[in-house]
Amino acid sequence: MSKVISVNAGSSSLKFQLFDMPSEKVLTSGIAERIGQDMGAFSIKVDGVKHEDTLPIPDHKVAVNLLLDALIKWHVVEDLNEIVAAGHRIVQGGPYFSGSVEVDEDVVSKVAELAPLAPLHNPAHLIGYRAFKEALPSIGHVFVFDTAFHQTMDEDSYLFPVPYEWYSEHKVRRYGAHGTSHDYVSHHCAELMGKDVKDLKIITCHLGNGASISAVDGGKCVNTSMGLTPLGGIMMGTRCGDIDPSVVIYMMKELGCTPDEMDILLNKKSGMLGVSGISSDARDIADAIDKGDERAIRTMNLYVNRVINMIGGYYIQMGGCDAIVFTAGLGENDIALRQSVLDRLSATMGVKCDPSRNNVRGEDRLITTDDSKVAAYVIPTLEELMIARDTYRILGLHE
Repeated sequence: MSKVISVNAGSSSLKFQLFDMPSEKVLTSGIAERIGQDMGAFSIKVDGVKHEDTLPIPDHKVAVNLLLDALIKWHVVEDLNEIVAAGHRIVQGGPYFSGSVEVDEDVVSKVAELAPLAPLHNPAHLIGYRAFKEALPSIGHVFVFDTAFHQTMDEDSYLFPVPYEWYSEHKVRRYGAHGTSHDYVSHHCAELMGKDVKDLKIITCHLGNGASISAVDGGKCVNTSMGLTPLGGIMMGTRCGDIDPSVVIYMMKELGCTPDEMDILLNKKSGMLGVSGISSDARDIADAIDKGDERAIRTMNLYVNRVINMIGGYYIQMGGCDAIVFTAGLGENDIALRQSVLDRLSATMGVKCDPSRNNVRGEDRLITTDDSKVAAYVIPTLEELMIARDTYRILGLHE
């Protein structure tokens, strides 16, 4: 048996699970949240008991050290050397990677080179990787790329209508993200439906602080919302998503800001945070909605509108849809958001949300009525399991 840790570093979070492979038994799991905010939160689940702490977590390196200390503190392992491998989620693999790979210095340099295409993620991934490498110098590492699942898109989905030389010479194209999640939930949805994924058209909605939507036809991605970087697509926690490009040019002139300053505004000060003026966290927005805050209400209405526009477009592109899947933080836990999205799709797509079935958080559940023309599911994403499987396979730990 081999202990493999899966690390999923998001823009403001670090999720982890420690697996005993190949049984895929979860030995522990946890998350560091609100990294970089005034006050963060760390939790770890051991033997069914969740241990939580609230404390500053200024960066991902601190989060990694909290995680490793907790493994010893709660006797998940008696020695960190019991861990034989680590798999790391990497958002942007660019044109270099169409699958998961064992890490070497060339791989690290390429991931660093691609940092401008995932400025909130690739640098955080490398910080996490280096922190684990320092703490556990003898183990193997595998990078699992979010972009790999989207490599099946045709050029009419991944090309942008810009000078073709931008693609041929500079590799400017749609790469997408959250591919590991979209891959897992689309296949698991087929299992829940008792059908072969090759016979299904599924729209997967990974809705979290970072968010993307994908069209999956026959188990393969045919389109996805994120673009060259995770900034594109639908509205997110701090990212604007798709906007008129002239807004950027206009506001750079109005504000007198540099490209780097505009990058910060679009990536870290827009989205839910920018519109609401309250927070990038949907839970805070929901609390404000309950109090009647107009900007919070406007924020959620805008978010829902962006989501349904993307789903509707993919419905047309695929010539129909058998199922919609909600996953990730908002998708799995925001009951009101799911209801709003499905209600807005009802007239066109014949989706009928069942409020009693929809009253669920964080577990597999059909949330539409039996006579709904399109089924909708909540499916918790298991990116960490997919990462552990690839790590175990690629490092040959089964041999």
